[in-house]
Amino acid sequence: MELSAHLVSHLTAKGYEVVDHGPKVYDALDDYPSFCINAARAVVADQEAGVHALGIVLGGSGNGEQIAANKVKGVRAALAWNESTAKLAREHNDANVIAVGGRQHSVEEATKLIEFFLEEPFSNDERHVRRIGKIATYETTGEIVE
Repeated sequence: MELSAHLVSHLTAKGYEVVDHGPKVYDALDDYPSFCINAARAVVADQEAGVHALGIVLGGSGNGEQIAANKVKGVRAALAWNESTAKLAREHNDANVIAVGGRQHSVEEATKLIEFFLEEPFSNDERHVRRIGKIATYETTGEIVE
């Protein structure tokens, strides 16, 4: 919750529009999938409406949060654990959601990872566009494009 509260404040101060999809209070026994799915659905809805949107999902390791977000059609969630993975998620994969493990990083480290992700543009390189297209085809049709 400390990381989440910090990010809402920090990113808002940097000019980002932040929508917090919960939880509002810490509960060690809560079930994170609904929070991650709601955040991912909001990203997709904004993107479908023509609004530039990226999402952030947080957890202990970030693994389960990434998996939950990736169940939403149209989401490409990436687990970031260093500068390179955060930047490449955007540059090569046009990831629209970043997952970060709050128990894996200090608040300062996690904040930097998220900033790297938010600030990195997609390269639009043909090979990356092609690969993302193949993933999207499978996601929507079940067809594996060679």
